[in-house]
Parts: sequence; structure tokens; C-alpha cells
Amino acid sequence: MKIIFIVTLFAASLAIAQNKPIAMENKNSEQQQNIVAVRYIVHDVDSAISFYTRLLDFKVNQHPAPGFADIYRGNLHLLLNKPGAGGAGQTMPDGTVPAPGGWNRIQIQVEDLTATVDKLKALGAQFRNDLVNGIGGRQILLKDPSGNLIELFQPKS
Repeated sequence: MKIIFIVTLFAASLAIAQNKPIAMENKNSEQQQNIVAVRYIVHDVDSAISFYTRLLDFKVNQHPAPGFADIYRGNLHLLLNKPGAGGAGQTMPDGTVPAPGGWNRIQIQVEDLTATVDKLKALGAQFRNDLVNGIGGRQILLKDPSGNLIELFQPKS
């Protein structure tokens, strides 16, 4: 620890003397800065893991307890919490209990929305609406097993 600090301090001093910006990030912290994490409250973490990995190509990063999992797709980490589990699942001071659902959602862009929807329907996926044509493209709202939304979006070409 001391050696790293001394080397970093020397590099910073040299950069300041040469009037250059100080770059003290390593690859690990740079990779962490590119990660976007979204937390979803789910009724059942195992069924949520199955849904996201089987239907949407997420992978499991960690699943250390029955009430929590961290899954990812690219730089998106989806943190799955069961109500009552861990800090994020705790009841609020006013008695409100975290619950799944609502209108907030992640968006996943797809190349062929119609084909993606057909494939997901064949696998038993549930949708909140039908395909919608918007200004920037087409979309549909897919529901996970707890009712959380995933917007599947195909941009206009």
C-alpha cells in the first residue's frame, strides 16, 4: 500500500511540475465507471434470474444470498432484491415496503423488434402493451415475473 502511494505521489508531482493532467485511474476503476447499475425489487430472485438469463441474455455476476443477485448484460448490472432482504429491501421509516412494478424501466435495443417479440411470446413472456410506433422507433413493454418492466426498443433506421 505504501509503495503504491509513493509511486502515485511521485507521478502526480511529476505531472504537476510538467503542467499535465493527473491520470490516477487504473483499468479496474475505469471499467467500474462504465457500469450502470439499476436495482429492481422482485418477489422471487431465483425466478427473476431465470427470466433475465434465459430470455434476455443476462449473466449472473453474483448470487450470494436468496434475497439478492447481481446480473449483467454488457455494462448494465441489474441488482435484484427481494423485499426485506439486505439494505435495499428494508421497510422505510413511514412503513412503506419496497415493491416491484411501476413504470420505471430499463431499455434494451434490439435489431428486429417483431422477431424478438415473437420469440419471447413463444417462450411464455408477458407484455404490458402491444407494439407502439413512436417518433424515434418502435417499442413494447415486457414484464419480468414480478411485473417490473423492460422496454424493448428498435430505433428507426
